[in-house]
Amino acid sequence: MTDSTEKLALPDRLSVNPRSPHHVAAIFDHDIGITVNGKERFDVEEYCISEGWVKVPSHKALDRRGQPLMMTVKGTIEAFYK
Repeated sequence: MTDSTEKLALPDRLSVNPRSPHHVAAIFDHDIGITVNGKERFDVEEYCISEGWVKVPSHKALDRRGQPLMMTVKGTIEAFYK
């Protein structure tokens, strides 16, 4: 059988959070990988390739709504389908 679903081109900015305006649900039908400075990260919540940053949750800190606080990591960002 062949894969009948086409993979969309990955956008410059993408978020995992469905409340974000940068969330595209159709892209998450396939596994996505993110590398930061040549090392693959598995905890990325949002990325922007052109600006060179990713947002990852901090370990224990929560905001007033109970969501984890996001830390920005800067560097060379690459997004790809697995």
